Amino acid sequence: MSAYREGERVVVLIPDRFSRAEETEWVERMLARLAAREERVRHTDSELLIRARRLVSRYLPDHADDIVPASVRWVTNQNGRWGSCTPEDGTIRISHRIQEMPEWVVDYVLLHELAHLVVPSHNAEFWELVNRYPRAERARGFLEGVSAATGLVMADDTPTLQG
Repeated sequence: MSAYREGERVVVLIPDRFSRAEETEWVERMLARLAAREERVRHTDSELLIRARRLVSRYLPDHADDIVPASVRWVTNQNGRWGSCTPEDGTIRISHRIQEMPEWVVDYVLLHELAHLVVPSHNAEFWELVNRYPRAERARGFLEGVSAATGLVMADDTPTLQG
């Protein structure tokens, strides 16, 4: 179960087997959780850069010298991908659409893009780096679920369940 913002509306994902009463109860719970999360989360580029540095030191310490992004920022013009990286100039852009998703999903997308500073392609070495994140598979599933629920068609760089 999850809740996130999509533009002006809130999307709450719950199992379809719920009764009307359970649905009402869980929608209220998820809305309260979303509101609490929105109060806690800061959505600044500087916070995103700090977060990126923390992820590198925790999950990619052996590549810390290779992973020095020139910039890491939130952008509003990525409607077909969750994030992007230009290894040539070290820029990372993260879609504003994931700002309200769980922190572990944001961390996954950010780590995915940071790994491109070491391996630009989506080869086995790249996925080995990304899969160091303990919630990688879960985050990919979450993003695929969001894509399916919202009807988004994501670009090839979208995290998938490939290994």
